[in-house]
Amino acid sequence: MSYKALYRSYRPQTFKEVAGQEHVVTTLQNAIKENRISHAYLFAGPRGTGKTTVAKLLAKALNCTGEYPPCDICSNCKAISVGEHPDVIEIDAASNNGVDEVRDLIDKVKYAPINGKYKVYIIDEVHMLSTGAFNALLKTLEEPPQNVIFILATTEPHKIPLTIISRTQRFDFKRISTQDIVDHMAHIMQEMALDYEEQALYVIGRAAEGGMRDALSILDQTISFSDEKVTLEDAMQVTGSLTYEMMDHYIQCCVAGDVERALEGLESILGEGKEARRFLEDLLLYCRNLLMYQQAPKLLAEKAGTLTEAFKELATQTPA
Repeated sequence: MSYKALYRSYRPQTFKEVAGQEHVVTTLQNAIKENRISHAYLFAGPRGTGKTTVAKLLAKALNCTGEYPPCDICSNCKAISVGEHPDVIEIDAASNNGVDEVRDLIDKVKYAPINGKYKVYIIDEVHMLSTGAFNALLKTLEEPPQNVIFILATTEPHKIPLTIISRTQRFDFKRISTQDIVDHMAHIMQEMALDYEEQALYVIGRAAEGGMRDALSILDQTISFSDEKVTLEDAMQVTGSLTYEMMDHYIQCCVAGDVERALEGLESILGEGKEARRFLEDLLLYCRNLLMYQQAPKLLAEKAGTLTEAFKELATQTPA
């Protein structure tokens, strides 16, 4: 069997496994318990934050025959997990964005569910639909047949007509915190029985910029790059992040007013192939940590970043 990427292998199969979107999960779970299910939902937020995953979990919960939906044990849950349930239809709006495709969808909406209680349409990147397609969808979205639910997912909600948005319950997915990403990656590494340095996971978590899918893709790449153990140096190499020693040296030159050595250090950093954007991000993070260590050292936990001796010395030398 071919290798399956981490973000696919460890996709949440129950609501409790979803990381960093408690406000969405809690609201949906309460709605299911109280049988207050809307006919249309809009999931908006940055890429890789769990919109499609939660959409599938909602579809599972609505069609689950177990005691605590989604149970991930019943036949409906299993079929939805592998994408083989006839009543859960996923549509990529990027490649099916015309009026004809939407009209075909509308023609099929009127048929009753086959195996489950609800027929669920998950339309990913819905903002890619054409104006004509949105207009064709409007009436059906406003008054869908009984037991039909639409879940619209998008990274760009501002491109969706207000007439569509007003007919949905909107949930805004937030960027996942670095700590939540690190905790999830640590859980995966432990399940895979792989050795790792905690600092390496923090580097990957920061590089992912709030996206769990991006984090797991980077982790996948780092595992392939590493030799038996995922180290901080491995994560730095894969993400293109700067080492703490590089940042220590650069900031020391800046604080000392040694412009020549600072420019030489910068040239060396960029000459090694480090991206200027990544350099600026690391620089901002370093300065933030420096200020936090000066004002409230207890808030800067050891796991948030390696506190080198040079860093601690800089904190005493640099005016706040």
